[in-house]
Order: sequence, then structure tokens, then C-alpha cells
Amino acid sequence: MTQKNEKEVGWNLDNSYARLPESFFTSTKPTPVTSPELIIFNDSLAKSLGLNVETLKSNEGVAVFAGNQIPKGSLPLAQAYGGHQFGHFNMLGDGRAVLLGEQITPENRMDIQLKGSGRTPYSRGGDGRATLGPMLREYIISEAMHALDIPTTRSLAVVKTGEAVIRETDLPGAVLTRVASSHLRVGTFQYAAHWGEKEDLSALADYTLDRHFPDIEAGENRYLSLLQQVIKRQASLIAKWQLVGFIHGVMNTDNMAISGETIDYGPCAFMNEYDPATVFSSIDREGRYAYGNQPPIAGWNLSRFAETLLPLLHEDQDQAVKIAQDEISKFKDFYYSNWFDGMRAKLGLFGEEKEDESLIEELLNVMQKYHADFTNTFRALTFGKMEDSVLVGKTEFAKWNEAWQARLNRQQESKESSHELMRSNNPGVIPRNHRVEEALKAAVDQEDYSVMERLLNVLSNPYDHTAEQEEYCAPPPDTNRPYQTFCGT
Repeated sequence: MTQKNEKEVGWNLDNSYARLPESFFTSTKPTPVTSPELIIFNDSLAKSLGLNVETLKSNEGVAVFAGNQIPKGSLPLAQAYGGHQFGHFNMLGDGRAVLLGEQITPENRMDIQLKGSGRTPYSRGGDGRATLGPMLREYIISEAMHALDIPTTRSLAVVKTGEAVIRETDLPGAVLTRVASSHLRVGTFQYAAHWGEKEDLSALADYTLDRHFPDIEAGENRYLSLLQQVIKRQASLIAKWQLVGFIHGVMNTDNMAISGETIDYGPCAFMNEYDPATVFSSIDREGRYAYGNQPPIAGWNLSRFAETLLPLLHEDQDQAVKIAQDEISKFKDFYYSNWFDGMRAKLGLFGEEKEDESLIEELLNVMQKYHADFTNTFRALTFGKMEDSVLVGKTEFAKWNEAWQARLNRQQESKESSHELMRSNNPGVIPRNHRVEEALKAAVDQEDYSVMERLLNVLSNPYDHTAEQEEYCAPPPDTNRPYQTFCGT
């Protein structure tokens, strides 16, 4: 690209990650593809990044999204990291992703990463490519999560490569352009602690503090403050997942972002019937990452993060361990505080009463017993339309409803205020798994992207509770086959 076109596009790239010690990354370029075709583009996200929408939709922009052209200011690299995958520690890294750099805006800087852009030194025998279905899936789910007001990486564009990717069959290849506050992971710190020197770990921690926690002032407890803030962000994030029934599916430590954003949408899905044991991922055969296990697994991952910081927390190993353990022990309380606040909001409850915890738990127990749909139950409670719920006529629900109404009546706030609180905390629509699959099938098998576009439009305002959302609220039809998701790697 020429300098003139750079200005027209709006790229303002830097790569501060490349100023870390060289062991943290390998400079590498995306592998060009034959016939890139833009499938979907995120206009609003592009504008927020200061990018020119029309220019990026042209051949010049598509060439960047495909990895065929490198914009000025980019220093393409693949990041190195480690990670506990289903509890087992491995050396990992960006095996099919390239970080182009950070787009600098007046408000912030955001990573621009190509996913599915070819082999890197960390590919470990893989082809470094991605297929169209999983890349569109990440686009749909990440943008739905953003609309649900859940911190998340986002999707700027998906292009088809014009090349087949061999999995069990030949599938259309694709590259996703992902936007994130950064791609720093718990696994990045594990890599530094395991394979680097203390100076490398300090450099990474200082970089993280400067980028994500600039308000933490220099001082003897700066690294302790880093641990504390990461714990708090994860407690808030996981609570938000639980409040909408989101199941990440593969909560390995390399899939936990230090920024507190949801990252790496592989075998993720949304729960229909409420059941803490719900698992969708085909590779999670033991239920390690089931819906109900997500909070304790987050705590486990944070313990691994705390372990990496031990050399920075205190010179005395025993004292460092004690400091880390004291902080990790607070995660559970932080999580439940966020979760109970969210559940009170979903039920229109202001303030706190000591009976609130049992009120919430009793509702969930009844929902689980009668296989009630998670999202639709709270939606029906919001609008007082329980007539179609499986809970109608159940003695336990009637008893619970009486207690709930009594709790609402004790509030000083009006019923109208409670209703508005519930409206803004209970989404009318979520990315129902069968709707996502419907959209992906039409896109991949028939090159019909209209189904996906309609779905994205409906998901863009989940708290609006409009008439057009109605058909997307229904749970999937009954089937004898349980729904399964796959990593799509």
C-alpha cells in the first residue's frame, strides 16, 4: 500500500509487544492465499477503530484481512505461550495466528490479529489454517457477547481464502480478523516463568501493568496489585458468563486473557435447559469445563497465574506463596458477590436481604428439576408471562413465586422499577445453538449468508425485547441426539 492509501484506510499501527524480549515471539508473516473474498465485515467496529469502512471493503482491505498484504506500521509476529490444557502443561503459541500490531486510537490501542493465516513456528505439525464455519461461529458468538455487555475479543472481518482446508473432508478455508485489548494470557506468564529468566517475567509483568493497569502506581506492591486486579476482572467476567448461560467449553490457561476479556471461541455454546452439568464440547469427556465448573476452574487458572508471579511477589518463597494464596482465596467471594448482584438484578431485587441467596437457589433448583429453559424462564418472569413455562402448575414454583412476590413488595422501589431492572438484565435472545448451526450450514454449504446476517441483526440488541426477536427465542426442537460442539481447529 502507498502512504496515501494508508491514510485513506486509517491504519495507525504499532507493535509494543515486539519490544518485549525476543523469546516471547517470533517474527513471521501470514501465508498469502489465492483468491480472498470478503464474507462479512463489522462496520461499527471498524469505525470505532478509526478505519475507513469503504476502503477496507475494497480489494486493498481484503488483501490485508487475507494476509496477502501487510499494512504500514505492522510488525507481524506469532506469540509464544504455554498453558494447562485439560490440566496438562504444554508449550504452545500462536500456531495459526499472526499479530499484525496494535491499532492506536485516541482512546486506546487494540490488537489486530489474523486467525487462520498459515503456519508459524508454533504450529506443531498443523497447517495453520482455519475453516469457514468455525471462523463465522467466532464472529457470531463474540459479537453477541459484546451486545450482551460481556467483555470479549471482537471480530472485524472474515474472508474466504479460495483454498480448501483438509480436515475429515475438504472444507473452505477462511481467515478471521480478531480485535482484542491484547492477547496476553495466563499462558503467556506461564511461558515466562517456565522458560524465561526473572528479568523476562518482570518485563512481561511491567508491560502488562503499563498496558492494562496504568492506574497502578509504581511501588513495592505493584505486582501484587496486578494479581489482585486480574482476579477481580476474572471474577466479574465469569459471573457474567454464568448469568446468561454461556459455556466456554475449553477453559485452558492459554484461553484466559489477562485483560478480563472472553477469548478463543472454540466449542462454546449457550445453555438451554438449566443444568450445571451441561457440557457441549466433544473433547470435554469428563465435564471438566461444564457450566457449573466454570467458576472453580477460573479459580484454578488464577492459581496458576499467581504461581508465575511468585518471584515478583516476595524474595522469600514461603512468604510469596502465602501472599498468593491469600489473594486467590478472595476469588470465590468476589465471584459470588458479582453473581448474586447479577441474579438480584435478573429478579428485579434492589438492595440485599439475607434470604436472597436461598430465594435464588430455590428458583434454580426448581428450574433444574423440571428442565426449564434458562433464558426463557427469566424472560417470562420479566414480563409476567409464565403460562407457557414448564414451571406453571408446579407446587415448588408456586411456593417460590409467593416468596418472590413478598420480597418485591418489601422494596421501596416500584414494581415498574423492578421491571425495568429485569428488562435490562434478562436478554430476550441469545445465540441459540440451533440458530447458529442453521446460519453456519447455510453459509458453508450454500454460500447463503443472509441467515447469518439476520441472526446477527437480532442478536445486536438482546435487551430490546422487540417483536422481531420472538422467533429467535424458541429453544431447539426435541431431539434424541445431544448437541455437540467441536474446536474446529
